[in-house]
Amino acid sequence: MAKKTIANLSAADLSGKKVLVRADFNVPIDNDAITDDTRIRAALPTINDLAGKGAKVILTSHFGRPKGQVNESMRLTPVAVRLSELLGKEVKKCNDCIGEEVAATVAAMNNGDVVLLENVRFYPGEEENEPEFTQELAAVADLYVNDAFGTAHRAHASTEGVTKYLSPSVAGYLIEKELQFLQGAIDDPQRPLAAIIGGSKVSSKIGVIEALLDKCDKLLLGGGMIFTFYKARGLNVGKSLVEDDKIELARSLEAKAKEKGVAMLLPTDVVIADNFAPDANAQTVSVEAIPDGWMGLDIGPDSVKVFQDALADCKTVIWNGPMGVFEMEKFAKGTEAIAQTLSELTGTGTVTIIGGGDSVAAVEQLGLGEKMSHISTGGGASLELLEGKELPGIAALDDA
Repeated sequence: MAKKTIANLSAADLSGKKVLVRADFNVPIDNDAITDDTRIRAALPTINDLAGKGAKVILTSHFGRPKGQVNESMRLTPVAVRLSELLGKEVKKCNDCIGEEVAATVAAMNNGDVVLLENVRFYPGEEENEPEFTQELAAVADLYVNDAFGTAHRAHASTEGVTKYLSPSVAGYLIEKELQFLQGAIDDPQRPLAAIIGGSKVSSKIGVIEALLDKCDKLLLGGGMIFTFYKARGLNVGKSLVEDDKIELARSLEAKAKEKGVAMLLPTDVVIADNFAPDANAQTVSVEAIPDGWMGLDIGPDSVKVFQDALADCKTVIWNGPMGVFEMEKFAKGTEAIAQTLSELTGTGTVTIIGGGDSVAAVEQLGLGEKMSHISTGGGASLELLEGKELPGIAALDDA
């Protein structure tokens, strides 16, 4: 999936040009205050590069799920304020993403200026990739940069449609980095390659587990999904989360791993609780001794040790999904231990990739983000890339 990037564009290519940049500014906001600006900071290298080369930078993004209509609580105003602070210059915000106000604002831009358009999902044409809306969105620009990896798996107007009207259409630095790490880990990893897959349901991770069985040397499973595998083995799982319609699948995945010579490791002990609550009574038991009426909410200390030993010689590790209910302190130890282990492995030269979603939240919460090789900004997009699926927002960009 080698694509042209902004690194291929010189100052001569960009100076005075109007560049539409699809960023991902879908950040958590509480009472108009941004509580985590990671995604905004992730877009800065691309914005600074373009502005520094004299381009007129027109930023577009979605925020939340306004379902194709204006929602006052989903305006991008707080993002413009934060961007202005981070860039050290005013980022003018439009109150629309198409139309006369946008055209007039863009016409008044000087080289190096940055403008933010309003939430692109205020129009149904965005998610429908409707040609008329797409053309209007593209009309104010000369070329296109996609730097929103988090929505690259969607064929929307601002991620895929505009490439039909703007040339060149290239990847920004963030997407380039995502492809380098995620694609690299799948296509040409330093071995041994381990994948740690967690999360509550097997059903949401089937695709990625199946794809990784073809690629990795070791597969470590944690989170609520493990209980479906235990039930498939005939073990008692008490009140633990089980997807009964996926028991046969769990059996076949274990058989496939064996057939392919992949070491598939499940926890040997679990932390169980008498109910799903932060103050529940908890105890650690072997997976073969889960009593009726109790549910597993984390992996136990023996499992952590087994996983650490399995990871010790790995040169590449991909992690997607927590080991337990890490939002509750009593059931966060497994996730914390894995995060800590990976941060230590990074220090010894292992490539560690945190593949989106809740595992990213856990790593950031522990302040270990800087200690990983790569933290993916995409949830669904990361999973689909690891599954080997084509991402429309990337496929639509110019080939290198």
